[in-house]
Amino acid sequence: MADITNPTFTDENAAREALEAIRWPSGPVCPFCGCIDNSTRMQGKTTRPGLLKCNDCRKPYSVTIGTLYERSHIPLHKWLLATHLLASSKKGMSAHQLHRLLGITYKSAWFMTHRIRESMGPVSGEPPMGGEGKTVEADETYIGRKRGMKIGHAYHHKQPVVSLVERNGRARSFKVDRATPHVIRRIVTENVSKASALMTDEHVAYKAPGKEFASHESVNHSKDEYVRGAAHTNTVEGFYSIFKRGMKGVYQHCSEQHLQRYLHEFDFRYSNRTALGVSDKERADKALKGIEGKRLTYRRTYGRTSPPSLG
Repeated sequence: MADITNPTFTDENAAREALEAIRWPSGPVCPFCGCIDNSTRMQGKTTRPGLLKCNDCRKPYSVTIGTLYERSHIPLHKWLLATHLLASSKKGMSAHQLHRLLGITYKSAWFMTHRIRESMGPVSGEPPMGGEGKTVEADETYIGRKRGMKIGHAYHHKQPVVSLVERNGRARSFKVDRATPHVIRRIVTENVSKASALMTDEHVAYKAPGKEFASHESVNHSKDEYVRGAAHTNTVEGFYSIFKRGMKGVYQHCSEQHLQRYLHEFDFRYSNRTALGVSDKERADKALKGIEGKRLTYRRTYGRTSPPSLG
């Protein structure tokens, strides 16, 4: 867990310097022309702290331009503390907890958490999961309740999720409208290296795509078969256990429109967990590197004028 007495989390100047070091390890980068380490820090009593001017395009900028933090009225040191807390807590941290800890409104805290989850999302160009000699488990689960759907005995009223989890590696999850064979096949084949060993349950949706991989084994849960040698889906089921405990115990409620961001959060922490040699600070720093080019507005986040009462 982060040391909340660290100056990075209590002082605005220290927070800005820390973010600059993470985003600009080779010197300031102009967000307008891309010029590296050729800017002048602007001085003066009326100049906003942290403002620079590019010596090439002559435009002013700061470390938050083009990021999730741009135009935010919340102090930067509170953003960094919130990011560390969300990244280092195994099952997440609710907006109610952040609102009390940071001394900001619940609405602001709720919006902050969704911005931070956006920074934890996958980056373009990520390599496929698995590879030669590696095993990827695939499974689907159901959570929450679809808007307007009555509760039934089956899963038709719940929101389906498909997850891929590398053994001793990353997790990647997808909110889907329906977990049909076509949807599952597309997710598996587009995100897993064909050189991988694929492990699934007996669901018919995995039979066809399984033929495209180095090997495919399945266990038959309907016949109480859960482990057969190296064949099992215990890893992905363990991931779902963490996810559901966090969603039910910490966030309590999640609507369809926000579910994918929550999946980003749990995927991120799992893929950068301590067991893989990633410290809390390294995990938070990686989230801070993901803030560039990802902006959320209140309208895009809520789809309405106020946040829900829980989460």
